[in-house]
Amino acid sequence: MTIGKMESKRERKSKKSKQVPDENAPLLPTKREHEAGFDEFNGASFSGAVFNLSTTIIGAGIMSLPATMKILGLGLGIFMIVFMAFLTEKSIEMLLKFSRTGKCSSYGGVMEDAFGKVGRILLQVAVLVNNIGVLIVYMIIIGDVLSGTSASGIHHAGVLEGWFGDNWWNGRFAVLLITTLCVFAPLACFKRIDSLRYTSALSVGLAVVFLVIMVGIAVIKLVSGTVMMPRLLPDITDFNSFWKLFTSVPVLVTAYICHYNVHSIDNELEDSTQIKSVVRTALGLCSSVYVMTSLFGFLLFGDGTLDDVLANFDTDLGIPFGAVLNDAVRVSYAAHLMLVFPIVFYPLRINIDGLFFPSSSPLVHSNKRFSLITIVLITLIFLGATFIPSIWDAFQFTGATAAVCLGFIFPAAIILKDRYAISTTKEKSLAILMIVLAVFSNVVAIYSDAYALFKKSSVTSKT
Repeated sequence: MTIGKMESKRERKSKKSKQVPDENAPLLPTKREHEAGFDEFNGASFSGAVFNLSTTIIGAGIMSLPATMKILGLGLGIFMIVFMAFLTEKSIEMLLKFSRTGKCSSYGGVMEDAFGKVGRILLQVAVLVNNIGVLIVYMIIIGDVLSGTSASGIHHAGVLEGWFGDNWWNGRFAVLLITTLCVFAPLACFKRIDSLRYTSALSVGLAVVFLVIMVGIAVIKLVSGTVMMPRLLPDITDFNSFWKLFTSVPVLVTAYICHYNVHSIDNELEDSTQIKSVVRTALGLCSSVYVMTSLFGFLLFGDGTLDDVLANFDTDLGIPFGAVLNDAVRVSYAAHLMLVFPIVFYPLRINIDGLFFPSSSPLVHSNKRFSLITIVLITLIFLGATFIPSIWDAFQFTGATAAVCLGFIFPAAIILKDRYAISTTKEKSLAILMIVLAVFSNVVAIYSDAYALFKKSSVTSKT
């Protein structure tokens, strides 16, 4: 082999491998002089990247998908799941396209490149609203599953209460405190997102366990003839039922939000050309899980499907070992959310640091600042989940709106701004569709939710 060939080979290898940027790169523009390198880290693997992105996608939203089938019907509902996955892929593709052209290594960098400092701040605020809301909801659900809840006026016993009775150590506060100290705090201390690849793989596995149990229960009930064929199309009887269809869109959008972690994963990949395949593989995996969960969840409970299908597993399933299966479903889901928590927490911490310490050294170089932000955030989330028994109504107004901005409105706005004149007519048309769909559906959803709350409060005051 000649020296020229050896040099060429080394050059190709160096182009394939890339150094991991500073800790603030995932969501903040890289403007700091010093890079936070990890010399011992040779790059994340394809499978690890897929698991991390899949874990970002599959969260609490999966529990609400069967309820969307009750509104949309199986046919339209499954179509919308696939359609939202397609729009999500296109929106991420748009972000990556402008990231490469503008040499930006973060979502915030792309937003600042297109809209200046205001764009970066809007992105950071949206991530803060979305992720804090999501993490509090995760912790509330974990508390409900393990220690029980009485938020609706009817007490639903938790798994631990059912197993050991009512004790101080399995109460809501104790369960959340132990979970925070023993699970959330240790996992939140990792400074690279690739360090969470094993817990992410386990998290995806637990989601599959939940799905397998649900499918098994549905098949058993199908064989016994106790399950009726669900509706394929929505049941539209009046004008209000038509508008109600749009309330399912924020749920579907929230279920696919992962944009704030795409750059984190891309920055750590050994081969940056793999990111598109990583996104497509993760979306394909998650779409399959979503379709199966929606199909068999709605098939199992029909029009009795609750907004959180997990609540349906608090009743007698009418099959052998039904109580054991109920507990298995709830425990596997609670464990899944525990492992999703650090993946969603990672970009939240990065944004807090960028928002309040924009001129400081990279977060990875400051253990004091890293620890302080981590402790403060986990404490606030813990207090929110402990003293707010149910925030679903608030989450619908804040989380869903922020999620729509992150997933559709911001990427579409970047395409329409087209700073580098690289957007195609097809991309601009798709961007307009995203904005119209996002704004219209969310306005209708917020109106419907507000009207339902107002009507409920009116009925309560009269009685």
